[in-house]
Amino acid sequence: MSTIFSENSVDLKKIDMQAGRRAFLKSAGLLAAGAATIGLVGGTPNVAQAAVTDPDILNFALNLEYLEAEFYLIAAFGRRLAAGDTTGTGTLGAVTGGKKVDFNSKLIKEYAQEIANDEEAHVKFLRSALSSSAVARPDINLNTSFTAAARAAGLIKNNQKFNAFANEDNFLLAAFIFEDVGVTAYKGAARLISNPDILEAAAGLLAVEAYHAGEIRTLLASKGFFDQARAISDARDSLDGDTQVDQGIGNKNKVNIVPTDANGLAFSRTPDQVLNVVYLGAEPSNASFFPSGVNGTIGSA
Repeated sequence: MSTIFSENSVDLKKIDMQAGRRAFLKSAGLLAAGAATIGLVGGTPNVAQAAVTDPDILNFALNLEYLEAEFYLIAAFGRRLAAGDTTGTGTLGAVTGGKKVDFNSKLIKEYAQEIANDEEAHVKFLRSALSSSAVARPDINLNTSFTAAARAAGLIKNNQKFNAFANEDNFLLAAFIFEDVGVTAYKGAARLISNPDILEAAAGLLAVEAYHAGEIRTLLASKGFFDQARAISDARDSLDGDTQVDQGIGNKNKVNIVPTDANGLAFSRTPDQVLNVVYLGAEPSNASFFPSGVNGTIGSA
């Protein structure tokens, strides 16, 4: 497994994943903040979240789609979103980090390209639906954020760096950080959408994100990255509050490709929970995927 990390390679079997995760959370100030930063009571969206409009929700989703599109486009094709697909209300940000991945597997390369095309289409679709009210792409960090996330999961030590674009293994682990979050974000937003046409469109977006997540989870399982996926899942659980609902991909004896509850349903995340994961803490920082925060009503200071 040492080939996963391009810099200061380590033996994953010797890593204390829980110790690494606790150290990161302590440094981010999350242990003291706990679930209070989420804005939840019993998992129910707070009043401010329940009062948002359908365009607010779509713009929140657009921020996430910007992140996924920029990640996959640079990894699969070595390019960014077109400038015309990034402007809008709020501050237009820059994208730092990332490069085209040198894939070893033709199948994984084609998966990456397919997902990249889907995510770019999502951006275009949401921007078209929102028209002049679409938010601009915020600052996106595809560099130090992945190192911070890997440290949060205990996959690397504090003096090590994680390059998400170094090889296809790193790429898959990095993609795993996003995909399950996108699925739970769309499901959580469903209860807040009032227009049935918008709800149907959101359901279509959720379905595609779920397909993507299933692809990534299957590929990770095929490579035997069970411990790494569990560590990332545990880190997401720590970042989004006290509930322990996130799931890894199982183990070599029994895989878990579809993370569901006892009723066979996917779980939900509120916008605050989603932001805690992509910020890697309660507030945006230089280590966040959105270092300056997101644009739009939801998540704005």
